[in-house]
Formats: sequence, structure tokens, C-alpha cells
Amino acid sequence: MTSKSFFDKPEERFTSALALFQHLGQLQRLQFDTVSKASALRHKAVLAPILEGHLRQPNLADFLEYWVDFGQRSLLYLDALRQRGDNTLAYERAGHPLLLKFPYETLIDGRDLPRPVNYSLLKILPESGQAIDEKPTPVIIIDPRAGPGAGIGAFQQDSTVGESLRAGHPTYFVAFNYFPELGQTLHDVNVAQAHFIEHVIDRHPDAEKPIIIGNCQAGWALMRLAAARPELPSLLIINAAPLSSREDGDGHNPMRYVGGLLGGAWLTRLASDLGRDRFDGAWLISYFESLNPANAYWSKHYNLFSKVDSEVPHFLDFERWWGNPVLFNSEEIEAIVDDLFIGNRLTTGLGLQSSKVDLKKIKAPVVVFCSSGDVIAPPQQALNWIADTYPNDLALCSAGRTIVYLKHTSIDHLDIFISAAVARREHRKLLNASEAIKLLAPGLYEMIIEDVAAASESEPSHEVYFEPRQIADILLDDEHRQEWDDEYAFTVVDQASQINSAMYECCVRPWLRRAINETTAELIRNAHPLRMQQYAYSSLNPIVSWLTGGASLLRTYRQPVSTDNPLLAWQQTFSNLIEAQLNAYRDVRDASQVMSFHAIYGGLSTLTGAQRPDGE
Repeated sequence: MTSKSFFDKPEERFTSALALFQHLGQLQRLQFDTVSKASALRHKAVLAPILEGHLRQPNLADFLEYWVDFGQRSLLYLDALRQRGDNTLAYERAGHPLLLKFPYETLIDGRDLPRPVNYSLLKILPESGQAIDEKPTPVIIIDPRAGPGAGIGAFQQDSTVGESLRAGHPTYFVAFNYFPELGQTLHDVNVAQAHFIEHVIDRHPDAEKPIIIGNCQAGWALMRLAAARPELPSLLIINAAPLSSREDGDGHNPMRYVGGLLGGAWLTRLASDLGRDRFDGAWLISYFESLNPANAYWSKHYNLFSKVDSEVPHFLDFERWWGNPVLFNSEEIEAIVDDLFIGNRLTTGLGLQSSKVDLKKIKAPVVVFCSSGDVIAPPQQALNWIADTYPNDLALCSAGRTIVYLKHTSIDHLDIFISAAVARREHRKLLNASEAIKLLAPGLYEMIIEDVAAASESEPSHEVYFEPRQIADILLDDEHRQEWDDEYAFTVVDQASQINSAMYECCVRPWLRRAINETTAELIRNAHPLRMQQYAYSSLNPIVSWLTGGASLLRTYRQPVSTDNPLLAWQQTFSNLIEAQLNAYRDVRDASQVMSFHAIYGGLSTLTGAQRPDGE
């Protein structure tokens, strides 16, 4: 908008400003009601046992028994943290090996390709006694490179890899190493992964093209690849991938607003420069944890403390993967943030602002698995690309495309990948239904899994069917798109990000890059709070190093508290109260971020007359 057009249309600006103020007022009331109701319900549930008199008073014997157990439990909890720290040190000394729970054979090491990348193609080997026929459709699972190390798809026997082996599919896994190769870009990774898929196709000439599963970050990367090479897959399964990163109902998942509130992508460039052109995935893990502070800072640790006699192996397994982040080249992370999270250019067609990826070119059926409890890739971000790509149902059917979505009601982002129950139910049924999905007529479908009473343990306890849907159905939870189009505000965020990034690259990057050497970058990475908390509780710390032998002796003389001790109920109530307070803090923080974003960028978009980006 020029200055002349700005002053020539005062009535339009007044109307837009009035709509903005009305929107902010409605949003404020919505946020206040949501936060206050959620807080009231949580505290009512926490205080109910006290108000209803279900917590009885302990006697002296209860106190003595409880405090003996409490002391022993505390030392065993500290020893678990020590083991976590020692595992991290051993993992780093070993050169950051892959953390898979399955035996495997490396078929192609991406470092040996003409354009080297830190990805590799693995053949998952079946366990002894597990028969795998080479004729069924091969399955390729691409692991997400989103902060933690490789292995989320093969975290345990009940996982995507485990279910693929159980179903008798030849199973392949695309993993990655800790260090990216010098000069490695997203395009190089796409080319390498296409080469991996071609190799799998050549290994199975009599089978159908492979089923390719992309988890989280690997999901949107797989969609880019399938659009560029539509002949490679026979079926795509996209698990919890934020394909439309700007979408979602107001205030439900404020992760999409953070980029604007931080001024855009310049912080990504700063973090990369502090790592000598390498971005530390620990920053992503820390941010993911901040989305749910109650779990990250209390519930996870309380669960370990309260079940310290049985929970330690599972805790250490998870932390071995979660607590050992990988690195990204600056070119990779900047392209991801600029094009996906700030620019939303994956689904905006082929306009001037797009990433030149046309999702309409994908030929294979696409299955999207998402959850309403996922704050990283909520259903709107996982599904609204369909409406962005196909304006109506006729366009979808005329293109001959089949899209199926499976929506869970409650599980969070990580549970989609690491929950044994989800693996046995959702992932198993997705693989079992793969042939049926390929036979569906073009259109949009919802895959519904219903629990049924099993006649015996050997019979399935779930029933699967496909319900035809319309594109309008996936937009029902996104009503604010009709009431207030915040795409204009996100357009201003993209413009502000480009300006701030250009200023950073001009004024800061030249001298900062010269000031950082590899030793400094390594010191900065080691000083990250995620790593420091592990080092602090490792055997490097003499205060806890004695636990190496002391904990073993303590387990010999362990005196666990009886399950009916009333102080255990009081302890649980106290834990629930802490969790409720942290959840209340999270709700207030998120609501404040939503209001701040709409006030700042809604106002700027109104004043500047921001337009939707080309191609939308």
C-alpha cells in the first residue's frame, strides 16, 4: 500500500481498526473465560480429596515409615539422575552412535554420496524367529530431525518399526548422525532420501512401491519430496507434521505466535553463528519443554521419584534419546524457519512467496495422523494444507487424489511416537489398512478406529472403517478463519522477520562469525542448560559420585512404604497442586502471548494494509 492509497481510504482503515478492536475484545473475553474455567476445574479436582475428607490423618508409625522411605527414595532418585548424566558422557565419548532398539544393517551411508549428507539408509533386521517375506510392500520410516537424536520411530518394540516388522513388511529406516556434513542443505537431504527410496525399490522388483512414513519434521520433508518425485511412493503416512504452521484456533496452541513475538528468524541466525554455522538442537528441546512446564519441570521428575523402584530403566531410555540433541547447518535451520514456520511457504502454492513446492503433484494416497492434544502439530496445522491446496471437494476428486486422516482426541506430540498403546492401536491399524486405503475412490476420508469386545486374545479388538468427509469438515474447529483472518498479521510477521534478519546479517553476523571459533562454539554448546543439568548430576560431580556404589547398597536394605500409608495420599495431593499451579502459569503465559501478538501485528497489518502473500 502506497502513502497515497493509505490516506485516500480513511473509511476502510477506520473499519479495519474497529474490527481489530472488536476482535481483541472478543479474544480477551475468550482467553479470560478459558483460563479461569480451566484453573477452577483443576483446583477443584486437586482439593476434592481434602474437602470430601478422603485424606486421613497419619499417626507416628506412619510418619516414621514414610520418612525412611522418603529418604531412600530421594537418594535413588538422585542416583537415577547420576546414571542419566553418566549415560550422556558415555554417549558423547562413543561419538554419538545411533540409538535404535532393533538390530540393523547400514545399506547406504549418506556421507559417501556425491553431495554428502549425515543421513543413512538402514535395513532393520528381524528378531530371531520373526519371519519376513521380501514380497510384501516394503516400509520406509524416516526419522524426524527436530532436536533430539535419531531413534524415535524405533524407540521400543511397540513402535512404528516394531509394528512394521510384526506385519511382515521388509522394513527400512532413514536415520541421521550428530554432525551435519559441511555445506549440507535441505535440497541435498531430499536428493539423498530419493536415492534411498530408489535403492529400496530396486531391492524389491516384484513388490509395490514402498509405503513411506514421515514422523513430525520428516513428515513435511517427505511431502516436499513426494511433490518433487511423485513416482516413488505407493502410500504416504504423515504422523504429527505441522504442514500449515500458521493455522489453529485462537489461543489453543500459541506456538505459532512465538516467531512474531521474538521478531522473526534473526534469533535462529544468532544461535547458528554462536555455534560456528551450526545450530544446536538443544534450543529446540528446551522450547518444546517450555510448552508444557508442568511435565518438564515437575511431573516427569515426580513420576520417577514416586516409582523409583520400577521407573528408572524407562526414564533412562527416554532421556538417552531426548537429552542428546543433534546439530543443524545454519542453511538448513534458516530455511526451515524462514519457509515453514515464519513464511508458511510449503502450502501456499506457486506464488512469488512460495517455496516452489506444488503439493498437487503428489499422486500417492496420503494418510495424516494427528491429535487434538498435540500442541506442536495440532489438527489444524496437520490438516488445513488440504484446504489450502484444494479449494473444494470437486477439485480434490477431479485431481484423483485420496487423502485420509486419523485424529486422536487426547494424546500429546511425543505419545504419537513413543506410546506403546498408540503403536499397538493406531500405527498397527494404519499399516494393516494400507491396502484398503489404496483402493479408496478419490476424495477425503476420516479413518475411524472403534474398540470392540474381543472374543479371544488372538482376535483383533478394534474395528476400522473409512467415513467420507468434506473439506469443510476439517475447518469446523477453525471457525476464527471466518471471523478474523489473521493471515494478514502473519504477512507482517514475515516482512518484519525479513527486515530484522537482513539487519542482523548486515550489522552483527560479519563480526560475530569472525569472533567465534570451534572451541568457543563447543563451550557454548556444553554450557546449554539442557546439558549442564546432566553434567551437574553426573559422576563428574563429587557430591553425587559416591552414589555409584551407595545406591546399590541402599537397594539391598530398601524399606518401601506401605501402599495404604496416608502420607502417600497427601504427597500425591501436593504433587497435583504443584502441577495445577504450573498449568495455570502456562495458560496465563499463553493467553498473554496470544493477546500481545494480535495487538501488535493486528495493529500493524491494519495500519499498513497488509495483503495476503501471492499464491494464497
